[in-house]
Amino acid sequence: MDLNYAPDVVFPHLGLVVRHLPRSFDVFGFPVYFYGATMALGMLGGLLVAQALMRRDGEKADLMFDFALWGVVFGLLGARAYYVIFSWDSYKNNLLNIFNLREGGLAVFGAVLGGALAMLVFTRRRKLSFFYLADYAVCGLLVGQIVGRWGNFFNAEAFGGYTDGLPAMQIRRAVVSPGMISPSLEAAMTAHPVLYAGEAYVQVHPTFFYEGLWNFALLLALLFWRRRKVFTGEIMFAYFAGEGLGRFWIEGLRTDQLLIPFVQAPVSQVLSVVFFGLGVFGLLRGRRKERARERFDSAG
Repeated sequence: MDLNYAPDVVFPHLGLVVRHLPRSFDVFGFPVYFYGATMALGMLGGLLVAQALMRRDGEKADLMFDFALWGVVFGLLGARAYYVIFSWDSYKNNLLNIFNLREGGLAVFGAVLGGALAMLVFTRRRKLSFFYLADYAVCGLLVGQIVGRWGNFFNAEAFGGYTDGLPAMQIRRAVVSPGMISPSLEAAMTAHPVLYAGEAYVQVHPTFFYEGLWNFALLLALLFWRRRKVFTGEIMFAYFAGEGLGRFWIEGLRTDQLLIPFVQAPVSQVLSVVFFGLGVFGLLRGRRKERARERFDSAG
């Protein structure tokens, strides 16, 4: 693509150009950051979808709203804690920066773990089945993930390494955080320089978009699966398996992987394997127990 100016983002093979990538907008003179706005819209959309599913099944949808008051707080705390723990070198000399969310720094797996803890506490207090509520919540969680990932786009983060494939995304280097430029990506920029109006660009996999598409497909699959589930908790375990599978290969493309200290293994890929294994195990075990119960009932 031949451009005589320097836009912030270009998708060269798709012919798409974003001249300016805004980080925020003003509401009555107060800045609202797109990162936070997309997170808020995702949480609201997820809550509405989960409530709609409960109403369709004749359940009390207000129960999901009550849980959301817990889930949002625990989920945000978990997402931030996860990111800070595995990026400690970036915060240890400036602890106040832990509370600065405007530049990003929320991890999906941390949100899932925090939300699961909140649900465990909530369902025990309400004397409800954890798996019953989780089957609805994971569908809402996927909506939140799909919408929230666009916050990474506005922050020019969560992208992968070099690619020249159809979805390749070129980002003006000046708008990218230096921490996102890995040595391998630096080498790729040298080997495959991209310049518009004298400005340097990184050409990368738009992994935030890949994950959004994967999560959208997973959401459709779970909505279809709901009609055929045979045990409580099945949709939750299917989410674990699907999320783990998708995140494993998408995280493998990322340039900003969080690493487990000392072993230097990508923590999200390790957790992806755990989530996938837990999901498959839960599905197989739940289905086997249900078949055994049906055989027992028919024999009786």
